[in-house]
Parts: sequence; C-alpha cells; structure tokens
Amino acid sequence: MMKHVKYVLKCILFAVCLWLSSSGLMQPTQAAERPPAKIEQRLWQATANNGLSDVIVTATGYPDLSPARSLINKIAKTQFVVETLIAFADAAQANLRKDLQAKGKPFFVLWASNQIALKNATRADLLALAARNDVVRVEVDVKVKGIEVTNDERRASNNVMPFAIRLSSLAPSSVEWGVQRVNAPQVWAQGFTGQGIVVADLDTGARWDHDALKPSYRGWDGITVTHNYNWFDPVAFSTEAFDDHGHGTHTTGTIIGKDSAGNEIGVAPGAKWIACRNMNVGFGSVSLYSACFQFALAPTDVEGNNPDPSKAADITSNSWGCAFNEPGCIQPSALVTVTQALREAGIMVVASAGNSGSSCGTVNNAPGMLSQSFTIGATDIGNGIAGFSSRGPSLFTAKLKPDVVAPGVNVRSSLRNSPNAYGGLSGTSMAAPHVAGVVALLWSA
Repeated sequence: MMKHVKYVLKCILFAVCLWLSSSGLMQPTQAAERPPAKIEQRLWQATANNGLSDVIVTATGYPDLSPARSLINKIAKTQFVVETLIAFADAAQANLRKDLQAKGKPFFVLWASNQIALKNATRADLLALAARNDVVRVEVDVKVKGIEVTNDERRASNNVMPFAIRLSSLAPSSVEWGVQRVNAPQVWAQGFTGQGIVVADLDTGARWDHDALKPSYRGWDGITVTHNYNWFDPVAFSTEAFDDHGHGTHTTGTIIGKDSAGNEIGVAPGAKWIACRNMNVGFGSVSLYSACFQFALAPTDVEGNNPDPSKAADITSNSWGCAFNEPGCIQPSALVTVTQALREAGIMVVASAGNSGSSCGTVNNAPGMLSQSFTIGATDIGNGIAGFSSRGPSLFTAKLKPDVVAPGVNVRSSLRNSPNAYGGLSGTSMAAPHVAGVVALLWSA
C-alpha cells in the first residue's frame, strides 16, 4: 500500500513539474537572459515573449567630414558632407539593406548618422543583427514626449487655448514686442529681411496655408504649391504640409511670419521656410529627430527619396527636446553625430533650452544640451529670465548653457486653427525661433 501511495505521489509531482516547465514558470524568462553585447538591455527586454520593437541599427564606421572646414562657402561644404555621408552609408549598409529587403522588413535609411531605423524588430531579428560584422549597435527607438510644455503650451496642445483666443481677438497695433526687442525693424530698415536664407523648422509640422506663413513657404510660388523638397513627414509620409499639434505653426510664425493685415509676428519675413514633422502629436524619437536633421541637410521628395543638398537649409530651428535619461536620448551619441554633420555642412542648429527651470543644471535635453547647438533661454517683456527657462550647465557636457536668451513669454504668433488665427504662447520654444530669425537677418546681410 505504501509503495502505491509513493508511486501516485511521484506521478503527481512529475505532472506538476511538467506543467510548470511547459508554462515557463521553471524557466528563466527571455527578458532575464543576458543579451548579446551589441544589443541594448532595454531592447532585449522589450522583445521578450514575442514582443516587437522599433530599433535603430548603427552600422560600422563613419566618414571623416573635417575636410569640409577648409571649403570656402556653405554650398561647397554641404555638397561635400552630403556626398561623403551617402557614399559611405551606401557601402557600409549595402548587405544589411539587401538582407532586410529580402526579409520584407520595413526600414528607413539614416545616412547622416550611418544608421537604419527598423520597424517591428523581433528577438530573432536582434540575434541576426548581433551576429553581423557590419552592425555595431542595436538600440530601441523609444517614443518620448518632445515638447516640454508650459501651462500655455499645454492648453495649446489640448486645442483649448483660452489665453491664445483672448489675444487673437486683439487687432495688431505694431510689430510684436519680441520682434522689436531683438531689433529686427532696424535691420529691415537697412534692406535686410532675411532674403536668400532658408530656415527649416523641425517641429510638429506647420499649417503652410496660414496667411502669415504662406507667402514665405518655399513651396509656394504665388500660384501653385509644391511640397516636394520643402516638406517631409517621417512619421506618416504625408504628401502635404500640416500640423497635428499647433506648436510648429506657432514657432514658424515667429521666424518668418507676416500677413497683409499688419500681423508682423516674424523676425525675418523675407526668408524662406521649409519644415519637417519630427513628432507625432508632440511625441518624437531619435529616428524621427535624425530624419528631420537629415532632411534639412539634403531635402527630399515627400516620400523621402532623391536627396538634394543644393536645396539644403541654412538654419534649423528646434523647439523640442529629447531627455538625457530613460527613456529618452540615453545614449550619449544619440543626436551628436547628426548635429555635428550639420555643423560641418555650414548649417546652424538653433535649439530651445527647455522649460525645467529655475534650478541650475536643468538643461538636460538634446539638442539643447549639446555643444553642436546654439541654445536659447527665455526672457519676459521686462528682460527678466523666465521662471520656467532651464539653466545650465549642460547635463551632458557640463559647459555653459544656454548660449543666449530671447523673448519667450506671451509671444503672439500664428495658430493652426484657421488661416488667420493668432495667439500667444510661452516657453523657450518661443525664444528659439526669435534667434533663428535673427541669424537669418545677419546671414542675409
């Protein structure tokens, strides 16, 4: 009888162990396993248990762009940088692209940083990438909030904007205070309004047909509109410029805005603007930010093909931030490489400092915290530093930031609501485009 009981107990124990084994409860989870050296730990965890993740694949090597520094003009610099980067990436990524295409994997080439943005990678994809000699690193392309909002910007993102609506009911009586504060009218009086300069607003997009923006949109010739080489949307590849948030329409207006009704909201109304949508309703990623910097370097058609450095921007205005922590731009080189490429090409990167003030050490977002950018804090109408304006030093470099300050409180500019809507917002997001406009005036002169 005792032997029979022991036999039954052994059978029960075996059955329980078999069930635990099949359920995975006795096995280490995929997430707990140590990833290959090339695979980022959080990416390894994200693809556990059949998970999918968007990733950035960094290919082997990077070209020397320093010869561009000895070239005598911006056109030559840009041409050299773009041709060098594309040729290098085409060679370094040739087999990788071929294999991804054969597997039917959707990807976008970031030749400016010798990377590939790969959609919906599996654990098997990671293992295959880790085994390749032409791959250096694979990281998660995490989606993070790109706009660090003040209260006014929060209302704008909710499309309520009580403050903005109140301001828009007031007829313009003069050039906007911020435009006056940077002395733009004095430069206009000398005949320089930004003519000959192209500014790329890299943001949530822009309502191109707004009364204050349409005349200066490079894609508008006065009769027809052409979005190819003037607009790019790496989020959804839309064929027409638009703004799904409102932030980008406002910042673009501060750079170049002016209509026929006396709304002189822009610092450099004689400049031309192009735009790239690097956020989806305010949420961006390293691949989207990089794709838009790349577009500024060599604009493409609306599908992202046929880059043309002869149509490059002169200045990029960046009123967004990718935090230097989890889950943002945690890798130090996340945006350094691509912004340095723009600098080598003679393209200025203007960036907001962030709205995390007023403590020191709150400049903690890329590109504002990078040495490759010219970083802008915010002031009010009394020339005081705005309480929300982030202070240095840079969390990344420990160097002085911001570089300068500019008007960023109660700034009246264009709104996406309608072609003739105007309203006020506050933030270092509003300060950066003032400086982008100032640079356009100076370079025009």
